Amino acid sequence: MSALLEVSGVSVSFDGFKAINNLSFSIGQPEMRAVIGPNGAGKTTFMDIITGKTRPDVGQVLWGEENRSLLKMSEAQIARAGIGRKFQRPTVFEDQSVRDNLRVALKKPRGPFAALTDRVTDADRARIDEIAEEIGLAAHLDRQAGILSHGQKQWLEIGMLLAQDPRLLLVDEPAAGMTTEERTHTTELLRRVAETRAVVVVEHDMDFVRKLNCRVTVLHEGSVLSEGTLDHVMADDRVIEVYLGR
Repeated sequence: MSALLEVSGVSVSFDGFKAINNLSFSIGQPEMRAVIGPNGAGKTTFMDIITGKTRPDVGQVLWGEENRSLLKMSEAQIARAGIGRKFQRPTVFEDQSVRDNLRVALKKPRGPFAALTDRVTDADRARIDEIAEEIGLAAHLDRQAGILSHGQKQWLEIGMLLAQDPRLLLVDEPAAGMTTEERTHTTELLRRVAETRAVVVVEHDMDFVRKLNCRVTVLHEGSVLSEGTLDHVMADDRVIEVYLGR
C-alpha cells in the first residue's frame, strides 16, 4: 500500500522549545491509525502541521499519488485537497437542524456566485440521508443540533467532515465525555469510515484505542517512540517508562 500522507524529518520549535523533533510518519488509504502519547508529546502540533496551521522549520509533508507538498498550500487548499479535521470540542451550528448542518458541509463549489445559485438537488438530499444513516442520526435529521447529546454532536461533526468527501480524517479525542453506548457507536463508525479512507485518531483512552483494533503510533517529545499493535507498543520498555511512569 503506497502512502497517502508522508511526513519526513519534520521539526518545529516554539520559542526554543522543540515541539516536533525530526518526526516521520506515513499512512495509506484505507487505514486506521491511533496516535497516542503523554501530554506535550506533540500530538496537536503534528495535526496542525498536516492541516497547514503550523509550518515546520525543516522537513517535508507529501500528499496523494502526485506527492504534492502540503507545505506550499494554504489551510483552505489542504482542506479542499481532501484532509478533514475534527477537533475535540464539537463545532456544529447549534441553531440549525442536523439536515442543514450536513447540507452546509456538502462538497460543492464555494464563492459568492455559488451561494447565489445554491440549490439542494435530489443528489444532495440522497447524500445527506446516506451520511445521516452512516453516523446514526437518520431519525434526528429535523432536530436542532443544539439539543443533541454530546455524543450525537460528535457524530454530526464527523458526518459534516464526511460530507466534504475527505480522503484523510484527523479526529481528536472522539471518545472524551461519551457514555459507554456512545463510545461503542463511535468505534463502529470510525472503523466503517476507515474501510474506504485514512483515519488518524488522537486519543488518551487506551480502552477506546484497543477497540479501534488498529496500528498505533506513540509520540514522545515530538518524535515517534514506538509503532505497532497496542499490545506491541505497551510492551515496549521505553513506552512503559514515558507513558506509564514506571
